[in-house]
Amino acid sequence: MAETIDELTFNYEDEGRLVRKEIDRAVLSKGAWATLMFLYQELDRQTEQYREPKIAIVRFKKWNGVYRKQSSFNISSRKQAQQILEVIEKWYGPGAAGAPGAAGAAAAGPTGDGGEGGEE
Repeated sequence: MAETIDELTFNYEDEGRLVRKEIDRAVLSKGAWATLMFLYQELDRQTEQYREPKIAIVRFKKWNGVYRKQSSFNISSRKQAQQILEVIEKWYGPGAAGAPGAAGAAAAGPTGDGGEGGEE
């Protein structure tokens, strides 16, 4: 069990074999609720080769001093990752409703709660 964010991993062993290998990771948020994004590969047991990389976005909750997985979302292919990027760019790219300075974003304020907000 992981007590710190640095101890969290997406590696998984089955009968002493590494069947899910973490390639890279990014910490998106820290604290009692932490969100991490993992780039990983799964072992194809027939060929003994690792498959194309996938992405997992995982939410952890710290309870009694230990982080426990609460939820996750897997991006299973390069195509799906590209589709997600396109939607985010549409929603948050220059001139989009969610972009800084856009009419919808300005009305809500920098914090998104309608208040003045703090530093960006």
